[in-house]
Amino acid sequence: MANTVSLKIDGFDVKVEKGSTILDAARKLDIHIPTLCYHEDLCVAGNCRVCMVERKGANNLVPSCATPAEEGMEIQTNTLKVRRARRYIVDLLLSEHREDCTKCYKNGNCELQSLASDTIISGDYLFMDLVPEKNYTIDQYSPSIIKDDGKCVRCQRCVRTCTELQHVSALGVAYKGSEMKISTFFENPLIDVVCTNCGQCVNRCPTGALVERNYIDQVYDAIYDDDTHVVVQTAPAVRVALGEELGFDPGERVTGRMVTALKRIGFDSVLDTDWSADLTIMEEGTELLTRLKKALVDKDPSTKLPMTTSCSPGWIKFIEHTYPEYLDNVSTCKSPQQMFGALAKTYYAEKKNLDPEKVVSVSVMPCTAKKYEADRPEMRDSGYKDVDYVLTTREVAHMIRQAGVDFLKLEEAKYDSIMGESSGAAVIFGATGGVMEAALRTAYEIVTGREVPFDNLNITAVRGMEGVREAAITIEGAKDEWSFLEGVELKTVVAHGLTNARQVMQKVRDGKADWHFIEVMACPGGCLGGGGQPIPTTPEIRQKRADAIYAEDSDMSIRKSHENPEIQAIYKEYLGEPLGHKSHELLHTHYKERQRY
Repeated sequence: MANTVSLKIDGFDVKVEKGSTILDAARKLDIHIPTLCYHEDLCVAGNCRVCMVERKGANNLVPSCATPAEEGMEIQTNTLKVRRARRYIVDLLLSEHREDCTKCYKNGNCELQSLASDTIISGDYLFMDLVPEKNYTIDQYSPSIIKDDGKCVRCQRCVRTCTELQHVSALGVAYKGSEMKISTFFENPLIDVVCTNCGQCVNRCPTGALVERNYIDQVYDAIYDDDTHVVVQTAPAVRVALGEELGFDPGERVTGRMVTALKRIGFDSVLDTDWSADLTIMEEGTELLTRLKKALVDKDPSTKLPMTTSCSPGWIKFIEHTYPEYLDNVSTCKSPQQMFGALAKTYYAEKKNLDPEKVVSVSVMPCTAKKYEADRPEMRDSGYKDVDYVLTTREVAHMIRQAGVDFLKLEEAKYDSIMGESSGAAVIFGATGGVMEAALRTAYEIVTGREVPFDNLNITAVRGMEGVREAAITIEGAKDEWSFLEGVELKTVVAHGLTNARQVMQKVRDGKADWHFIEVMACPGGCLGGGGQPIPTTPEIRQKRADAIYAEDSDMSIRKSHENPEIQAIYKEYLGEPLGHKSHELLHTHYKERQRY
């Protein structure tokens, strides 16, 4: 039986695999059919009907995204009937979208705006006066996400994202007919429901109905205040995505240009979250080895294994809601963002002879959940709010454009010193599996005194875009103090996206897991697919960002966290040793309650 079908679209022959849609076939021919509810990451819904096409022999138009391609089918995508239908559909969508586009945060990057521009040329709206105005509310209570029902076109992308992609279901469809809306449980604010703040709904919303909470003005106020010292940190995934907003193709590394642009904007010091990612590996790797010793040698029943990573605040929110009985399995390490924030107002302020009260700590993150994380009450161990403001990749791109900086023509600059040097192990934090790989590079060498036995340090078993990936490494030639690990097969698992995290944790709950270490990232692809990254996001774009992450790692002169000289210096001068008193005080959560680690 043939696995392909042949059809004609606009007079052109095309052959596609069975199961493909008309939309897939048109794209193979580079024929553009407009869509709105369709998204490559989500199941087909066919809600908006924008992608209607004419099929020869059929009385009605058919949605190209939801109609399978069939042998001998003849399709027309641009007939008068199709164009009129699209115009009516877009006009109906606009009739309920009573917003001034010039005042919208997504002005210029709104799919509905682009669709209207391409479809309604005359400027006459057919249905605008037929739909009564509604008193929509704007949910601005979340520190991460703003939900504006007045801009919603009810395509349900956000609902499918939250339900299918993340298995959280904080958003759903409420009511019917003209009263239908996208709502939370009993219409509560996002901050009061099971929302994990991951922002994947924001990344897939075609309008401005869901956007990140914007802190640009507050950051500018701090920069313009001569009495403050504003330090900014940039996450590893930002450098492989920022260029998409500023004229580069997906997957272009713009690290040096990004540093130059931030200095042009006016930040007093531009530093690197990768530095604190290396610090995280020192703390988290030591914590894992300590837990293994307590479990295998001391037979301590209170020691919780498997240990899970703690870098992703969306994952932390998810486990708090869904698997709270496993919170003690989570590493006590703060995320690199929060470790950096705590040290910016202690170690950095001390080294620079600054009043920590005058230090404003800003971070540039690929993640909307980082805004929520910075607001958590336990993130104040420096004596102040450790991270004052979190900007997404999109917000920083907006600031660069506002400042009139021609990003394409910028020269490259290096990060400033003290907390700006990093390793390749820290860079790969931006991709799913990166934390696991970085931890194994260091932990294996601590235990054996030798490099991890993989070609060029590349632990490919934990790399890739499969939802759940397992890997194991046998420890051979352990040092005397780690002899209890000799011959132990260290079993690990990596999951990205909360649907896959649920799958992993369910195995743990059911007693079917024998892993020692679990890495979870809330977003597809890891941080490089975060809710604060440039829009659009697709599997292809995320793969290009991942390739760029690993290329940057390969180009680094230092590729193991424990070899970073600035990390060695802070332990010698300030922290003492990993998991020591000072480290626990500043770099770990729940210190007093969890002193056993």
